Amino acid sequence: MPTVSRLNTQDARELASWDAYVMACPQATFFHRAGWQRILREVYGHEPYFLLARTGEGSASRITGVLPLAHVKSWLFGSSLTSLPFAAYGGVAADDEASAAALEAEADRLARQLDVPHLELRHLDRQHHPDWPQQDLYVTFRKAILPEEEANMLAIPRKQRAMVRKGIKNGLVAEIDPTVDRFFALFASNVHRHGTPAMPKRYFEELVREFGADCEVLTVSGPDGRPLSSVFSFYFRDEVLPYYAGDDEAARDLAANDFKYWELMRRACARGLKVFDYGRSKQGTGPYAFKKNWGFEPQPLHYEYRLYKRDTVPQNNPSNAKYRMLIATWKKLPLGVVNWLGPYIVRSLG
Repeated sequence: MPTVSRLNTQDARELASWDAYVMACPQATFFHRAGWQRILREVYGHEPYFLLARTGEGSASRITGVLPLAHVKSWLFGSSLTSLPFAAYGGVAADDEASAAALEAEADRLARQLDVPHLELRHLDRQHHPDWPQQDLYVTFRKAILPEEEANMLAIPRKQRAMVRKGIKNGLVAEIDPTVDRFFALFASNVHRHGTPAMPKRYFEELVREFGADCEVLTVSGPDGRPLSSVFSFYFRDEVLPYYAGDDEAARDLAANDFKYWELMRRACARGLKVFDYGRSKQGTGPYAFKKNWGFEPQPLHYEYRLYKRDTVPQNNPSNAKYRMLIATWKKLPLGVVNWLGPYIVRSLG
């Protein structure tokens, strides 16, 4: 039977073995990488519990599964053990059912030990426990990148393709930024307009520090050099994941948002990447409709919950009607205030 232990973050060889396994395991994602444990601990103060399953004994043992978890303690929304906070995907990545079962059993034991109200596993591909409550709010959008640039352009539905060509005609310029400065200014302003708190700027700086070239900021400017739209992307194996984005209010009229994603797709095609991962969206929202208009089909995400001290799945998201007044109030606060206060709130959301 596989044995389960906690990742030793002080052991460089074990960290390298974890990441080598993640890069090779078909079920693993960018959010399974070992570097997330440092980000969660140092930026947000969450204690990570990265579990690994091994099969075999002594020097002949090998990793056969991983499960990155973090303990989120929040006075605002309650605590949880989650795989993984701030991640669209997570959950168990394993070679076999025995390893998966061992990891889940240890997660259950750990959740009970920490006395959390619930355990949350965010699986991308499949449902592991039909008898566990699920969250069906989120979907993801993933599509193959075709080998030829023009083929990718023609694969965009006509109306959305016209918006991309409008951005090109408007003389928009896309470039890779060496820092997160322009991105963060657009991102913070954008989420403020939508009434939600922004992650701290340090979070994005630490992501770049931890993952290096596998993080990238692409910013679109107008002919006058004014930043209009920016996207913070992750790269994993042969995939690109545009994960965080921000836009100026002028971006819509100039089609900067459409141009931005086309530029990212075009560059990914040139690099020989195979998958464009548009990321998760809540059903029935503007981002959901936008991605559908690009010809992407929604794929359900399997967020499963083991409930210990609660009767229902938590709904800590802007779609929850009870947060409507808070969202309206947040929109009215000055940007400087929300950028200062936001990190204290967003760390609890996960």
